[in-house]
Order: sequence, then C-alpha cells, then structure tokens
Amino acid sequence: RGFSTSSATSSSVDEDVHSEEGLTHDGEWAGCTRRFLPPIKIAVRGADILTNPLFNKGTAFKSGERDRLRVRGLLPPRIVNLELQKERFMKTLREEESMIRKNIMLEDLHDRNETLYHRVIIDHIEEIAPLIYTPTVGQACKEFGSRYRRPRGMYFTEEDRGQMAAMIYNWPLPDVHVVVVTDGSRILGLGDLGAQGMGIPIGKLSLYCAAGGIAPHRVLPVVLDVGTDNEELLNDPFYIGMPKKRLHGKEYYHLVDEFMQAVRHRWPNVLVQFEDFSSDKAQNLLDKYRDTHLCFNDDIQGTGATTLSGVLGALRAKGADVNSLGEQRIVVAGAGSAGIGVAQVLMQAMMEQGRTEEEAKKAFFIVDQDGLLGKDRSDTLSREQAAFARDEDGGLSLLDVVKKHKPTILLGMTTVGGLFSEEIVTEMASSCERPIIFPLSNPTTNAECTAEQAFEWTDGKCIFAAGSPFDPVTMEDGRVFYPTQCNNMYVFPGIGLGATVCGAKTVSDRMLYVAAEALANFVTEEELAQGKVFPHISNIREVSHRVAVAVVREAAREGQATKLKEKDMDNLEDYVAKKMYDPLYVPLIEKRTIRI
Repeated sequence: RGFSTSSATSSSVDEDVHSEEGLTHDGEWAGCTRRFLPPIKIAVRGADILTNPLFNKGTAFKSGERDRLRVRGLLPPRIVNLELQKERFMKTLREEESMIRKNIMLEDLHDRNETLYHRVIIDHIEEIAPLIYTPTVGQACKEFGSRYRRPRGMYFTEEDRGQMAAMIYNWPLPDVHVVVVTDGSRILGLGDLGAQGMGIPIGKLSLYCAAGGIAPHRVLPVVLDVGTDNEELLNDPFYIGMPKKRLHGKEYYHLVDEFMQAVRHRWPNVLVQFEDFSSDKAQNLLDKYRDTHLCFNDDIQGTGATTLSGVLGALRAKGADVNSLGEQRIVVAGAGSAGIGVAQVLMQAMMEQGRTEEEAKKAFFIVDQDGLLGKDRSDTLSREQAAFARDEDGGLSLLDVVKKHKPTILLGMTTVGGLFSEEIVTEMASSCERPIIFPLSNPTTNAECTAEQAFEWTDGKCIFAAGSPFDPVTMEDGRVFYPTQCNNMYVFPGIGLGATVCGAKTVSDRMLYVAAEALANFVTEEELAQGKVFPHISNIREVSHRVAVAVVREAAREGQATKLKEKDMDNLEDYVAKKMYDPLYVPLIEKRTIRI
C-alpha cells in the first residue's frame, strides 16, 4: 500500500530533470527526460494503481509501464507528459470563475493524482495558493460536510479512548514525518467548525509538500473530533462530525495526550503541528508538549515568526536598524493565542538583540475587546496575557492607546473586520512618519483594514502587509503600492522541513528566530524599495529551503540534529536540497516477494 523503505528518497531528484536539458522531443517520451531516476517499488498493480493518487499518472503511463503494471487497455491510448497534463488542467481551472468551485476541482485532482496536483501548485503557486489556503479554505471548511467525497486523513474521538495506539496503525503509510492536527475549535476567523475543520490540515499539508518539499506519503492530516458547540452544525443532518457538545476539562486533555502518545509511539521522530485550537487550549497544549515532543503551534509560533520577519523587513524598508526592534512602540489588537504568541516571539527577538525581558515588555500595548490589558485585570487574564499587562491605563480603548502612546507598529489579530478605522490610522500616521500596519486576520472579510484604506489614510506613507492577499493600490496621483501577504506559508514549511531532515528533538524559540531572520534576509532591496516586506510568492520553494537550512544549522548548534553527520555540515544547502520532494513522474515497479 505504501512506499518501500528502500525508496525513501526516490521521490527527491538530485538533478533538475524538470529543465529543458535532457528532454526527448519525439514519440511517447516527448517532453520527458531519459536520465536515470530511481524506481519506486509498489505493492499494487492493475486497476488498483489507477485509484491510488500517490502512484497514478493517468494518461502519462508509458507503454512499457502499462505492460509492466498491467494497466494496458485501462487508459486512453494516447500518452501525454506531465507538462501537457498540467496545461490541460490549468485551462479547465481558469474557465471556472468561482473560487470555491476551483478549490473543489483542485481537491478532485488531489484525490486522483498527487504528483500532478503538487506540480500544479509549485508551478502556479501565486494563482493556486489562495484557492487551497487563505482565503478560500475557510469557505471550503464550512462546506466540507456537504461536499465530502473521499477519505483523507484520520479522525480521533472520545469513543476511541483506549484504542488510539492500535488505531494509528490503520494509517497505511509507514513513514510519516509531519502531522497537522486540529480540533476545529477556531478555524480562521470563522469559529467552531468541529470536524469540518479537516480542510485546514489538508490545505496546510498541501503547502508542506509543494512549498516545503515534504513528500506526500510522509504527511498526515488529523482532526481530534471532540464535538462542537456550533448549534448550526449540531442541527445539520449532513454534519460529518460527532453531533454533541465539546469536551472540556480533564477529559479533553486526556484525549489529546493519548493521541500524542499514539503518534509518537508509531513515529518517534514525527513533527506535530497544532493548528486552529481555541485560545483557551492552544497555549496550554504548547506548554505541555513543546519541551518533550517535536511540535509547534502555527497560530502562536508560526504567526509570530512570520510577523517578526515582516517587522524586520519593514524596519529595513524605512531605513531603520533591524536591531532597533526594542525601540519600537507596538500595539497588538487581539489578546488571543495569536496576538499573545506574536508578542512573545517579538519579545524574544528583542532579547536576542540585547534587551532585558523587562525592557522588551515595555514596548508592547496589548488591546482586547475590553481595552488595554492592565494589571487591574490580572485575576481574569491568563499567565501569558498577564505578562504583558501594563501598570497604567488599563481598559484604555484602541483609539486612545494610539493617541496617548503613539505607536510605530500596529498589528491586528482580532478577526474584527474594519477595526482599524480611519481615525485610528490617521492618528497613528500623524505621529509616525512611516507607520507599520499589519492587519493579519483571516479571511479577507475579517481584515482590520484593507490595503487601499491603509495607503489612502496615510497618503501612501505606511508599510503594509496583511494576512490575506490584496491587489496593488493605485493612488489618485498615479503612485502604485504593492501590499504583501504576511502569511505563515512563508515559514512553517521550512521549519517542518528543517526540523525533520535533521532529526530535531524540539522546535526551540531560537529556531523560530533564525527562521524569521532567514525569511527577512531573503527580501531584496528592490522589493523593499517597493514597500514589499515579504518575497514574491513564486520564490516559496527557495524561501523554504533557506529557512530549513537556518533551522538545521541552529539545531546542530543546540546539539539537537540527531540525523546530521559531520560531513553533512560541509554543504548544508545541498544536503537540505536533496531531501526536498520534487513532484515528477518516476518509474514504478511491482514489489514482489521471491520464494525459492
């Protein structure tokens, strides 16, 4: 059912066989390379291959392979290559106008042919990423139950307690490197979507494969279905999850703990990424496992590292020293797991630059729906929130905080669309020559302000990045501004790749810092001059490689790189590059047992 152990690296090709060099131009090999590609041994044949998306090549099976694998006659006779298949799919995709319909078409391809699916993502990442990730993935999750077609991933429920260690062996693929898990309690800005949150792990892992170079047979999307408090779903006959209220308290944490033990028992070196857990659970789970398991929380740490990179880039763009981070006045709108997580990562970065913890904390003003976090509310705040509570001005509104403390950086993680009003933005711009404004909430409708509003209200002076993509903005005087997307996809694939290829034991705070630094340094001076603080999304593979190399180097410095040999350090860039999956069709041979 899966890839043989001997073919563990066969999907990663050392040479660039996707280039023009070495391609044949005639016959069934037209557009294909005849260079040596290590074959993959598979335990299926005949029609079973055509229904297995990991191995299916559709009409690209060569004649010899059709005979060898017993699929001759089961496919149309004309043989086409990967490039032509990609062109045909993109033509059909572009004829569809609806974003959600395009998402469905892509998932149908995902279920038929994973190689072609990931090739399409890599070669058309700017066009495809918004369809499989933000902003479309939110709608895909809302409709997940009504359009459910094919099993993908695993589901664990309260009824599975005591059986998870055995259940995990139901997953047919033996060598999982990355698990993305959610309990569906806080899907983007849409709230509790229960088991229908499975769309998030699937989308994230598509980017792990395409952008981060993790092979698709080495990823596993998971939902911990602990129920839902969404009344609409509880009353929906088509809801695919457990139709009961959510677990809380000890029962909830016991279920998560059994899952973590089960996953680690089967795959001791697996990376677990926590995704879209509610704020009251996310930090607790991260604190429990971060020092004993290879894991991280993308909403807390991934968002934090990506935002840190954007802020460092913004400081470069305005001509400031990147080591002046501790001199900034930072207002964070939103005191949930994402907002506090970003503040923690930025604070750690300030300490890396030489500030004390107390000095770093003074740079932050955290505002929630009840105003500025103050010590007068200490009894109602979490430990992480209380660390940023101010001695004075507790309860001050966002506008009054901006007026009094004159921030240089404004970050939004509230999911409240339009929160950054014209008055707030113009007030900030009046006391800061080049304000840094990052409305980071997803999807687009939940962004605290739009790019057009930010540039218009600041007369084009702001440095802007958002959680969702925005089109370029043309001002009345003809100036054009190019907003960039502060998206975790720039960071988490590289962190996952680096941590898994070197066999790291944990994801340390320092790894997150070097990942952010590597991303920030990837942005060119030309891009900064245009106001862009993140690289073009078409460079995502190179970005992930650069981030992974930085993570591996830091893991080695910390003594965590258990898979790394001394000779690998001589050319770490090549070592990581050779571990990256490249979606190309490779020869398939039937795995047979020979008995004498």
